[in-house]
Formats: sequence, C-alpha cells, structure tokens
Amino acid sequence: MADSRSRLSRRAFVASAVGVAAGTLADRSAAGQPAGAAGAAGGAVDQNPIRRRGVGLRGLDEARACPGLTLFAPAGGSDVYLIDLRGNVVHTWKTPYRPGLYGYLTERGTLFFNGQIPNDTFIGKSPFMGGAALEMDWNGRVLWEVRRPDHHHDGRLLKNGNIVLLCSRELPDEIARRVRGGRPGSEVNGRTIWADYLVEATTTGEVVWEWRTWEHLDPERDALTALQDDRSEWTHANGVFEEPDGNLLVSFRNISTVIRIDRPTGRILWKLGAPPLSGQHAPTLLANGNVLLFDNGPHRLDESFPFSRAIEVNPATNEIVWKYQEPRPFNFYSPRISNAERLPNGNTLINEGVFGRFFEVTPAGDVVWEFVNPHFGPESAAPKLQNNGVFRAYRYSADQIARARATAR
Repeated sequence: MADSRSRLSRRAFVASAVGVAAGTLADRSAAGQPAGAAGAAGGAVDQNPIRRRGVGLRGLDEARACPGLTLFAPAGGSDVYLIDLRGNVVHTWKTPYRPGLYGYLTERGTLFFNGQIPNDTFIGKSPFMGGAALEMDWNGRVLWEVRRPDHHHDGRLLKNGNIVLLCSRELPDEIARRVRGGRPGSEVNGRTIWADYLVEATTTGEVVWEWRTWEHLDPERDALTALQDDRSEWTHANGVFEEPDGNLLVSFRNISTVIRIDRPTGRILWKLGAPPLSGQHAPTLLANGNVLLFDNGPHRLDESFPFSRAIEVNPATNEIVWKYQEPRPFNFYSPRISNAERLPNGNTLINEGVFGRFFEVTPAGDVVWEFVNPHFGPESAAPKLQNNGVFRAYRYSADQIARARATAR
C-alpha cells in the first residue's frame, strides 16, 4: 500500500486546490474584502494569505475589456454564479451537488453542470470526482440527470443531443505493469493503476460509444511525465471538447498530452505532448483552427522551474503562435485545474484556478480586468486551510445571456 506521504502528495494537494466545502457568498465592501474578514482595523490579521491580499474586483479597464458576464462555480459550494465586470452577482443557480467539477452555458442557453457524488472507489473518493451530469434552466429546474460512479472532471453536451463523459477504471494487470514513470510502489494498494475512457451516452444514460486510452495510447511511450508523481493513475484526463466536425480534443494531465480523436474510427488524428506541455488543462478549438489551452507547468521538461501560461498552438506545425506568460514567470502559476478562453474582441480570459483568480488580457498581454473569487471554504476549517479554487470560468455575451434567460419556465 502506498504510504501516507504519497497520498498527501497527490490527493490531499489536489483537494486543497479544488476545495472540500465552500462557504456562503460573503457581502463585500467597496474594497472587495469579504464581510467579517479580520483586518488591521480590528486588531487582527486574516490568516489566509490569498484572502488577505484582496478578493473581488481588483481592476477594470472598461474601454478595453470584453463586455459580458462571467460564470464560475466555487469548488466546494453548490452554487453557480454569473457576475458582471464590476464583480456584482447578476444570477445564481442553486444546484443539487458540489461541482464535479464545473458548469457552463450550452448553445441553447441551459446550464450544463457536472456534479459530485462521492463513492467508496478510488475515483469516488478523489477530489476530482464527478458522478452526475445534468442540464438546468435559468430558474434551476433540472431537465434531466445522468449518474455514473466512474465519471470525473468533465462532461459536455454534444451537438447530437447526447453527452460525453470522462470516466475511469482499473487497468488490467498486464497493461498496468507496462506503465512507465512515477514513483514505484505508489500504486493504489501497491498494485492497481487507474486509467481513463470516454463514454458517449444519451440523456437517459444509455451508452452508445466508448473510447479507451489503453487501446490507443502506449503505456511505455506515453509515460507519466513527472518522476515524482504517484502511480495511482496513468493518464488522468481532465478535459474534453467537441469540435464542429464532431471530433474530440482530450487533455491528459499525468502524461502531459493533448490528442484529437476521430469519432467514427477512434483514431488519434493529432497529438501534442511534453515538451512543450506540462500538466495542461482545457484545450479548445479556435475559429482559426488553432488550439488554446492552459499550460499549468508543474514539471517542465524544458525549463528548470515551474510556471504557468496560456498558449495558442497551431496543430499543423505544433508551433506556439501566441502565449500569455508573466515576464517574471513565477508570478503566474496554478499547478492544477484552470482554463483559458478566447473572447469575441480578441482578448483572452484566464482562470488561475488554484487561487480563484480570473483575469482578461489583450493580445499584447495587458491585463484589462481582474477578479478574485471571494468564496472561501470550508467555513469549519482554520483560515489557513480555506481555499477559493475554481476549475473553470467563462465569459458570456448579452445575446448568450438573453438566450439563457429565455429558458426560464
């Protein structure tokens, strides 16, 4: 059995990033501080370093920021929020579950939400567990719900009306023995390794398609990137995105790899690994055919220290054609979770997820909006243990919000 140190290095660390339970929405002063936070005026100092630096709206260049509302689901709560550029809450969805791990607005205006239902399996006990995928209208009415005990991280509504879910199961022993990388002896119970597969299902839960990593990736060539990682999981999928032609982009954190899957055949059409990638999240296809993603960078093979960046990659050449990276690279770093979104005005919205920090940058890299999630939790934890992590954040236009409002019943 893996020792307690290996469990801390993986599961406890990730749990601290995505949260355990969230506090309620705190009223904020004009300075963006949560109500009740101890400050110098009260003779005490808030012991949470992220909250102490300030939350809520941190800056706005309204002339250059992209108009719209930003959607996010604080990691430990069950509410999904829409805020305006000044940080005011415009709408809230009350969901049945904590995020497993986020929600987004569909093209028809509904909220698609991945919820967390823990169970007693390895995946079921993990902080990145899902378990439920559902669709809600503007008023929070659940239109349908699908539950799977092996679902984690991500699920999306497909253009054909079905859903695609990231799922995980134990690898057969003969394949697990071939997995390279990581710390020997850190497998689940000292022996078992889990790996990912994709499931397409109807909204009634009928499975109509599967794609299994162990049938298309090689456990020796597609090794765990970081020697210090534990071997409880091989691939660790953390994002799936449907392209206009129905093909899928999938991100695998543990092997620092993004692939494009041909849906009809299951073949891998494109693949990018390490370097340049390192523990990345949330690949999306842009209108120009390039791929935008958040490159977390916890263990870079081509750099001597960790840092994060948002990058745009040309899949025809694998060249990085645009990136946002701080000139002092260690000023921007989220070792887990996070995403980036290209906005209609050409700016990019970036979610530095571990610290609940959302900011918008111009193509030249100027920051024109910044907001820090004020939801810290769990309330029962000591201040130093509370966090405000957010898996993903998205910006929506007035037309998209109008479509969402129209779903109200």
